[in-house]
Amino acid sequence: MNPPPNALASAGLAVDQRPALVAGVAEAGRSRGRLHAVPVRDVVSSSHWLAEAVYRGVEVLVALFGLVAGLPLLLILAAMIRYDSPGPVFFLHQRPGRSRIMCGRDLKGRTDLLPPPGGFDADSFYYVPSYFTLAKFRTMYSDARTRFPDFYAYNYTPDEFHRQYPTIRHDPRVTRVGQVLRKLSVDELPNLWSVLAGDLRLVGPRPEAPEVLRYYRPEEMYKFAYKPGITGLAQINGRGLLNWGETIGFDLQYLRTRSVGLDLKIIFMTLMRVSTRHGAF
Repeated sequence: MNPPPNALASAGLAVDQRPALVAGVAEAGRSRGRLHAVPVRDVVSSSHWLAEAVYRGVEVLVALFGLVAGLPLLLILAAMIRYDSPGPVFFLHQRPGRSRIMCGRDLKGRTDLLPPPGGFDADSFYYVPSYFTLAKFRTMYSDARTRFPDFYAYNYTPDEFHRQYPTIRHDPRVTRVGQVLRKLSVDELPNLWSVLAGDLRLVGPRPEAPEVLRYYRPEEMYKFAYKPGITGLAQINGRGLLNWGETIGFDLQYLRTRSVGLDLKIIFMTLMRVSTRHGAF
């Protein structure tokens, strides 16, 4: 059972898309536009199962160690956010997670989904968008949606969307402390909880804003055949300097070439990029 919004607020959580926290996946999809459900096919590369199992164990240990050892830092950051601007410390947002695999016969009549040409085949399987709650430190003013509504319109043509940049330089919604947290990339530290919960990986495709999924082409929806990650191929190749089309391209490239070795390389490169603040603003 989900807690009521006032309980979340009293716990220091900023909640965006609050109805989506308690609504079903179909209702959430309707509020964001019709999304493509694409046929299941083998699109994700991987290493040997034993290497994957060991890597997942290491991933859990890293996330657990980061949360426990980083607790003093987390408390300091929380105090800075509280002192700097009114509002809760944490920001919760519904993000697309790994797509569910569902049979075509169970998708008949789903008005929130766009079927492939010819409709859903009753005996075939499809990737269907699903969502999880991503937690991060609040870096924007808590009333940003009210003060800056134009930033949340997301009104593009399909071609315009792929040329737009997800991250905005000199974003007026970002607080003074939020600017520091973003430049140092520490606003994402609470993501480690999602790694422990199994909703997020250390490395994976970029966790996307649900409001723009309606602009994804059918072939781009395969990005969600794998869990999203805290960092990924896009993050080490430009991060905020990339537009949506470039980011999605790197995410799909990652799925085709993914391995434990590549993940370890991306983690190492991420540490290098964070130290130089490349693409962070």
